Amino acid sequence: MHDIVIRGGTIVDGTGAAEFSGDLAISDGKIAELGGKIGPGRREIDSNGLLVTPGWVDVHTHYDGQATWDPVLAPSSWHGVTTILFGNCGVGFAPVRPEHRNGLIDLMEAVEDIPGTALHEGLNWEWESFPDFLDALDRLPRTIDIGAQLPHHPLRVYVMGERGINREAATQEDVAEMRRLTEQSLRAGAFGFTTSRTYSHKTKTGELVPGHFAEEAELFGIGRALGATGSGAFGMNSDFMDEARELDWMTRLSKETGRPVWFLLTDRPTDPERWKRLMKGVHAARSQGAQITAKSPVGRSE
Repeated sequence: MHDIVIRGGTIVDGTGAAEFSGDLAISDGKIAELGGKIGPGRREIDSNGLLVTPGWVDVHTHYDGQATWDPVLAPSSWHGVTTILFGNCGVGFAPVRPEHRNGLIDLMEAVEDIPGTALHEGLNWEWESFPDFLDALDRLPRTIDIGAQLPHHPLRVYVMGERGINREAATQEDVAEMRRLTEQSLRAGAFGFTTSRTYSHKTKTGELVPGHFAEEAELFGIGRALGATGSGAFGMNSDFMDEARELDWMTRLSKETGRPVWFLLTDRPTDPERWKRLMKGVHAARSQGAQITAKSPVGRSE
């Protein structure tokens, strides 16, 4: 007898094969049988008139705060999403010193339009380091799976304080510490690192985000942590004001570290050829052995 049998739904298996109606059986947490009429299950679900699909994976969300207090993570879980990834756009809540907590809330509100009142009420700040943040996430039961990326802006401010907020250039010592903390975060379970270099991301006072003008030495120093641990992806959002320069450093970073680098592929109505140029750059980078991916932001959860 199977653990679960889902009966009569329209099955879409995610491989591109034609959909069909039938039963689906699950045992030991895995699909055990598919199609036709399947024998009894300890639990049976009537899915007639419904779609039975693989769980959706949403790789661009901003549940960094909500995930610390809400086990359901609606609305994503209501829409068939079974795994979410947050820590995108370089914003998040770890690592953090007590004096910077309010600033990180203000930054999240300004960049992602998540109400600061909800964050102030919901965040309990049981962490300082990113590994502590992951431990806090682990303490809450989950309806769906989650993954967290290390965000650049909190990391930079944690290491550099006001110098980081004011977008001063990082010293060699700053870069070394950011690399150390990134390695620590990756070994603790971070899925990668993200940053933002777009002019649309600003603080509540209209200032650009802390990591906007981060120099190549800083980006490569952090990126090398991914290479040292052999884990995680390096992600970013950029306006690509200098397309060749941005694509060049991303290509070199991926080739040096052996790690994937991705960016959000956004378009502009005033420059309809932009996405084609960026995709051409992606193909050129891949031809050189770099793992570069352009990721669509369409449908992402905020």
